[in-house]
Amino acid sequence: MSQAEASSLAHTPLDRWHRDAGAKMVPFAGYEMPIEYGSIVDEHQACRTKAALFDVSHMGRLRFDGDGAAELLDRLLTRRVIDLPVGGVRYAMVCNQDGGILDDVLVSHLKTPSDQYYYLLVVNASNRQKIVEWIKQQLDDFPTVTFTDRTELTAMIAVQGPLAMETCRKLFSFDPARLKYYQATITDQFSKPAIVSRTGYTGEDGFELVVRAEEANRIWENIMLAGRDAGFAPAGLGARDTLRMEAAMPLYGHELNESTDPISAGLSFACNLNDRDFLGRDAIAKIKTAGPKRRRVGLLPEGRRPAREGCDVIGADGKVVGTITSGGPSPTLGKPIAMAMVDVEVADQTEFEIDIRGKRSAAVATKLPFYRRAKTDS
Repeated sequence: MSQAEASSLAHTPLDRWHRDAGAKMVPFAGYEMPIEYGSIVDEHQACRTKAALFDVSHMGRLRFDGDGAAELLDRLLTRRVIDLPVGGVRYAMVCNQDGGILDDVLVSHLKTPSDQYYYLLVVNASNRQKIVEWIKQQLDDFPTVTFTDRTELTAMIAVQGPLAMETCRKLFSFDPARLKYYQATITDQFSKPAIVSRTGYTGEDGFELVVRAEEANRIWENIMLAGRDAGFAPAGLGARDTLRMEAAMPLYGHELNESTDPISAGLSFACNLNDRDFLGRDAIAKIKTAGPKRRRVGLLPEGRRPAREGCDVIGADGKVVGTITSGGPSPTLGKPIAMAMVDVEVADQTEFEIDIRGKRSAAVATKLPFYRRAKTDS
């Protein structure tokens, strides 16, 4: 990375901490971010067996206040928002009129201690400016809504892993076990406000925190200290990617893009098509009725060579039937895994070949996700 490239990148409030900890920094979505602190596999295993801490401050955080905020988001998102209870979180997509995915997002309905109600939309870093412009195009129809981009004023920290719950119990003035999956609340960490949601992107239980930017380092250190004896480890983008692949969570720019609709991507559950209208609704309904042309599938390549994004998937007749969207070694399974978009006519086949740098390797289809954590009582 040249000096000019480095100087054009943004930095999260935790940037100095990462550098002091010896992280390898790389450009990602306009930010300079830690990809690893020493070993992607060790950070991956720490998350699966103990807990890991991720700086995800590069994600966009957009706030909506005022009457009509729910109706505005209801127009923008594939999931219904007007019935989202206070404390609820929903996964949804923002689509264009053709049903192509502009971004996948989380929307939360929150109440402040002073009884102010608002919605928070978390968007992908690479799509933040695009989504902001998309939102601004709709604001004229909702003059009572106040829209603010809170990304630079806040930081976002993810605590993920089987020991995340017990450690977070030491940090907050409420028991975080009271939050069910996809619920959020505003609480405090040593008298400083923090939004805590029981969500994540690793396939493990855990929490995501949104805090004031100036409090990020203190809260990060508090979590590390609270989890020190339990073996907490900081983890970079490398481990985040292998964890989300094992959990078969789609990543924008890989499984999702403006040429892919939610039905093809296997995200029908995140589209409420009945009794409501939203941008892209009619196109998505037509695709659902007619059936998609492609479908996301899981593949297990034979051997040790991983199939990377862009590799051709070959059908039984020797023709190209799809493309690998994500692939790499699975630290948990000890073998390569991959997701691909393939022609729907062959999506139920069990055997494929993958062209890996000019050499074909056999692969068998498998159900997604590749990894599913054991359920707990909390």
